[in-house]
Amino acid sequence: MKITFFGSSITSSYWNGAATYYRGICAALHALGHRPVFVEQDIYDRQRHRDLAEDPEYAQVVICRDLPELDRELEMAMGSDLVVKCSGAGRYDDYLEREILRARTPHNRVIFWDVDAPFTLDRAFREPDWDFRELVPRYDAVLAYGGGPAVERGYRALGARRVELVYNALDPSSHYPVPPDPAFRCDLLFVGNRLPDRESRVRAFFLEAAQACPNHRFLLGGEGWGDLSFPPNVRYLGHVETALHNRLNSSARLVLNRVFEAAGAGACVVTDQWEGIEQFLTPGLEVLVASGTEDVVAFLHDLSPIEAAAIGRRALARTLGQHTYQHRGRQLAVFLEELFQT
Repeated sequence: MKITFFGSSITSSYWNGAATYYRGICAALHALGHRPVFVEQDIYDRQRHRDLAEDPEYAQVVICRDLPELDRELEMAMGSDLVVKCSGAGRYDDYLEREILRARTPHNRVIFWDVDAPFTLDRAFREPDWDFRELVPRYDAVLAYGGGPAVERGYRALGARRVELVYNALDPSSHYPVPPDPAFRCDLLFVGNRLPDRESRVRAFFLEAAQACPNHRFLLGGEGWGDLSFPPNVRYLGHVETALHNRLNSSARLVLNRVFEAAGAGACVVTDQWEGIEQFLTPGLEVLVASGTEDVVAFLHDLSPIEAAAIGRRALARTLGQHTYQHRGRQLAVFLEELFQT
């Protein structure tokens, strides 16, 4: 099956936290015999900050530099079996979400794949006149990066025909334990670009915790945070290439979010409370769940490095057994079979 994605970028993680997700998904689909094509735009200096020197073997990459080139790929997509518009492509999103429906033929399916569903749904219900709302029922299905039952309920309320939650996962060939690097030793690590829906959580779970724990070391990575005033115990790294993720995750006592990738490095993960977490990792045993600053501070004070390492080892074992991109590929195979039967 030929599957054409219109998304942010599979070649660069620069201002693009979804890169590793797209890589894992496309690699899993390729391993099942599908032919992914990933159409991305040359924006935000991503091509100057590529993580992948060469295009991946598991996907054909098409880089568009202007709208006419995107239109060309939309027309080409009519020959695909599955056409996918991913959220947050970065430019022409409204246009692509509408125009991609023109790529539907009697022989293919067109879906919307949301990599930031809570943000999308929040906007959809705050802005009843947003054009995207009337497009949702026109897609053959909506897939979402995750978000639990609340995301499924939200898209159902907007009229989605089908909703499938495809969580991120572990690629064992990319994320694995490595020896700790003294240069990155810290008590709490967070890596993520500054986005509106993320900022309040980073302030509460990371920056306020750093202020409350002046004797602990904190590392912050990702684009966009540089204009903030940090406590002296916070070190800001700026953009972090994916090649550094394992070293960072293996060197921190606790890692905030990035659940499966960090667990793949054997890290002790701290995540916020979200509906359905217990389906993936057992709170307190394989992951630490925090409801606010106070919980993060308590973990930092009470959890020894030995205890944190034990949680990380259990998370790694669970993730390898149930949450690799190979597992997600099998989930997608079932989903696609059912989608093309309707």
